[in-house]
Amino acid sequence: MASNALESTLHQLDKVSDRLGLDDGLRAVLRSCKREFTTSFPVRRDDGRIQVFTGYRVQHSLARGPAKGGIRYHPQVDLDEVKALAMLMTWKCAVVNIPYGGAKGGVACDPKTLSHAELERLTRRFATEISILIGPDRDIPAPDMGTDEQVMAWIMDTYSMHQGYSVPGVVTGKPVNIGGTAGRREATGRGCLVVAQEAAHHKGLSLQGASVVVQGFGNVGAVAARLMAEAGCRVIAVSDSQGGVFSPHGLDLVALSKHKREAGTMIGFSGGDAITNSQLLELPCDILIPAAIEEQITVRNARHVRARIIVEGANGPTQAEADPILKDKGVLVVPDILANAGGVMVSYFEWVQDTQSLFWEEAEVNRRMEMAMTRAFDEVFEMGEREKMDLRSAAYMLGVRRVADAIATRGIYP
Repeated sequence: MASNALESTLHQLDKVSDRLGLDDGLRAVLRSCKREFTTSFPVRRDDGRIQVFTGYRVQHSLARGPAKGGIRYHPQVDLDEVKALAMLMTWKCAVVNIPYGGAKGGVACDPKTLSHAELERLTRRFATEISILIGPDRDIPAPDMGTDEQVMAWIMDTYSMHQGYSVPGVVTGKPVNIGGTAGRREATGRGCLVVAQEAAHHKGLSLQGASVVVQGFGNVGAVAARLMAEAGCRVIAVSDSQGGVFSPHGLDLVALSKHKREAGTMIGFSGGDAITNSQLLELPCDILIPAAIEEQITVRNARHVRARIIVEGANGPTQAEADPILKDKGVLVVPDILANAGGVMVSYFEWVQDTQSLFWEEAEVNRRMEMAMTRAFDEVFEMGEREKMDLRSAAYMLGVRRVADAIATRGIYP
């Protein structure tokens, strides 16, 4: 799956490079990652055993500023996946026009099988291994799948211990009490709401009563579902990795969240009918938000997707080969590098606040993010209209062009 994600990312880049008329040398730079770091490191388990884990940190581009990208803990993490996600981060930062390049990191592990103490030891050791790469002016990690603000706090503290003083700007997505920003936890889901509103407007669709399906009920999906419901939508189905629930009249998300907290799963929730993830993706709905993992909408199921709008909350949830099928069906796809950029946007705000030691109220953070996301959507939509292309191609074209322009302006050293 990871190799396919990298191939899809490179294929999309090649198509856009052709459209932009980029020369072979510039294409080669854009297709390559600047740094690829792999580390194997030991961690002592609670029972005294030593286990060796493998971790990665990849910096794709530094042309527009320091590298930015999350760290994920997942059993299937490998180098190709991290390279693809780092490249996507480069385009994402450029699309929303913030001064970062792209990076990504990860450790091949299942965090659900680690105790709190084991998770801390793994994180601090991994942070030590990548400390030669990261820094507030070099490479700024953030949470991703399987990591959270506590993991970021451990990374920040470990890096700070090495420096001998506190460096809050080395990571974003931290707890507020050590330099995090208000609004960060909800930022990606809120960004999905903003672009969903813009997409609905262009489709002539009112959000009042619009039916919404959300795949993934983690930080992004759960927040997006709640905010969509607060905006007047009818959230008819949600799922997690084990399955989901469906109710055509709309789900009680408060009761569902309570059930999931207590049971650890959505299975058995009495407020809806059980549904599989594959069935969920094919439900008739106005807006589908895939907010789980990569490559969920494929050439096999794209013909059966019955959403009017897809807002990609996850990274790479749609195979490149599925895009033409969705386009022929008239589905408006808001691509991941735009749809889920609310998180990196507010991460940028957190980094700015850390470097200035001056913090904003949550309403100000949300206002700035909503303005920036709306502007980015409008720029991508206008590009699509002008070039007669879908929004994914338009977002890539905008992002790749900005990165290519930065490389060309800086020149090749020496």
